[in-house]
Amino acid sequence: MSDFLAALGLVFVIEGMIFAAFPAHGKRAVESVLNTPPATLRLIGLGSAIIGLLIVWVARF
Repeated sequence: MSDFLAALGLVFVIEGMIFAAFPAHGKRAVESVLNTPPATLRLIGLGSAIIGLLIVWVARF
């Protein structure tokens, strides 16, 4: 559980840094997500989850 919380914390840190350093780009990215069809967002989310799982698996072994 502590690894999960550490990973979640890193997500917030990275996301916060992006919006703090590049607020205009962050707003543009959010607008882009709002205009993207749901099916495309599902595929992107699934792909990101698989890549993240592979990265964690490689890092742990």
